[in-house]
Amino acid sequence: MSKRTQSLVLPLLAVITGLILGGIIMWVSGYKPINAYVALFQGAFGNSVFIANTIAGAIPLILTSLGIAIAFRTGLFNIGAEGQYWIGAMVGTWIGYNFPHLPWYIHIPFALIGAMVAGGIWGGLIPGLAKAFVGAHEVITTMMMSYIAILIGHFMLERGPMMAPGYNPQSPLVTMSATLPTLVSNSNLSAGIFIAMVAIIVVYLLLFHTTFGYRLRTVGHNPMAAKYAGMNVPLFTIYSLGLSGVLAGLGGAVQIMGVDHQLTDTFSSGYGYTAIVVSLLARNNPIAIFFASVFFSALSTGSQVMQINSGVSPNMTDVITGVIIFFVATDKLYSYFRGKFRRSSKAQSEQKGVSVS
Repeated sequence: MSKRTQSLVLPLLAVITGLILGGIIMWVSGYKPINAYVALFQGAFGNSVFIANTIAGAIPLILTSLGIAIAFRTGLFNIGAEGQYWIGAMVGTWIGYNFPHLPWYIHIPFALIGAMVAGGIWGGLIPGLAKAFVGAHEVITTMMMSYIAILIGHFMLERGPMMAPGYNPQSPLVTMSATLPTLVSNSNLSAGIFIAMVAIIVVYLLLFHTTFGYRLRTVGHNPMAAKYAGMNVPLFTIYSLGLSGVLAGLGGAVQIMGVDHQLTDTFSSGYGYTAIVVSLLARNNPIAIFFASVFFSALSTGSQVMQINSGVSPNMTDVITGVIIFFVATDKLYSYFRGKFRRSSKAQSEQKGVSVS
């Protein structure tokens, strides 16, 4: 099996295995797996509104996963995308309601660029500098910065400077000039999908068709060789984490401006964490990230109809999703057992050859 074929087949096998095991769990629990999965599919793709909502749910996953993929390609593990997502959402919201007299063609780019800069600084400045110059592991620093960002968000909304008048922990609504237009009536799908598609193309070209992307991947593949070749490894470390934060921050702003229209205390659905699994499923390929994001969004949107039509409890849908995520994240087990089987077969063949001779 070629490397490219393997990169396509193994994630697919992981998803299929997860669905099969999820079906077994439902069957043992007294549910009908086929009916449940049919309902799941109908809830995700049953009509134009369901399809639009599935794509809408994939938009923040696409943008955040692209950022994580850049970090992974550079040999770094950005675990703090959730916090960078929150920072982007906060800045996008603040700009979105504080400049009501700007025309939309200035206000929307202003909010998006502000969110990207904030996410990039949050992801690249402290974790990047700490990794580049003192060797602090990015898993720890990005995770801690994520907690700080989320708690800052709660502070801003709970009697903080971004809280709207009243008793609910929420910000004011962003103005119409900072709102991304809805593409399908009665759905959450906004023009943010075009931003996501442009981001996919830009990241793909950046990684695989520019000198800068080649250097990023070289630093991730072999830092010592990159340093020997004259590349500034610490600087590219900062670049990588910064770009990762830029895309996660953009995802937060697009979600606010296209769907939520205000920041609330319950904002986000763990997109920063799910995006890690999406990137792993897509093998850090920007094009594959689109399909992986749609798949996980379909699990989320379709599960609501599955609960209603098949009687599967909400907790069971969480279990099914968790099983699928587990197998997606551990798809390297397939490679391990395949290699072990080959070695065993080879050893048996050699042993038979020795016995015959």
